[in-house]
Order: sequence, then structure tokens, then C-alpha cells
Amino acid sequence: MNVKKTLLRSCLITVGLLLAANAFAYTPEEQEKVCKKPKFTDFNLTEYTAEQAETAPEAELMFKVPAWTDASTIKLTAKKLPLAFSVESNSSFHKVKAKLPVEFNGQFVRISVSAKAMLGCHGEAGWLIKVAEKK
Repeated sequence: MNVKKTLLRSCLITVGLLLAANAFAYTPEEQEKVCKKPKFTDFNLTEYTAEQAETAPEAELMFKVPAWTDASTIKLTAKKLPLAFSVESNSSFHKVKAKLPVEFNGQFVRISVSAKAMLGCHGEAGWLIKVAEKK
């Protein structure tokens, strides 16, 4: 009789542990909800369109990312070359600023940015601009 009770208790404990483990597991969809990807907003330069919109030479570019973004992980490139930038932070967002180098005057430039959120999610964005010739 003791063997049956012990076996029954072991089975109940095992089932209980399995149910508890499933209750604390995240599916990939749930993990996406927990970790918000950084979103890059308020880009201030004119993006290139079929209407030939141009950006002023050596213009200052600016965009914002949410405060839950780890500012130390921000990477900014123009034509796949690292671009120097500054970050101003407050409780709502990080404002990233950079200046277009003179060597991009008169060229098409792809500006790319990536960053990680505090919880590890990765976000990226990019903009194509046409820089005007300096007169």
C-alpha cells in the first residue's frame, strides 16, 4: 500500500511541476509583446521620391527613439560608413543628431540606424535621401 501511495504522490508532483513550467513559459509571440522593438520616428530630412526631392548639403539630420532603447547600442551609418552623432535623452525618448558630411554633396545616400531595446529586442530603419550640390 505504501508503494502505491508513494508512486501516486510522485506522479502528482511530476504533473504539477510540468503544469507550473508551462505556465511560466513564453511563446515567441508573447515574448515579442514583452520586448518592444525600438522605433525610429520624426526623421527630419526629406526622403527621396520620384519627384526628385533633395536635402540641403551638409544638413543636420535628427530622429527620435523611445526611452526604452539602450542608447549605447545605437549605430548610425550613411552609405555603410559610420556617422558621428550625438544623443540627447529625457524620460520619453532619445534624440539623435548628426551632420551630413561634405563628401555626400550631390549624391544619393542611404542612412541606416539600428539599436537594441533594454530587454534585448533589435530594431532598425533607414531612409534614402538625395543631397543637393553645394553652390
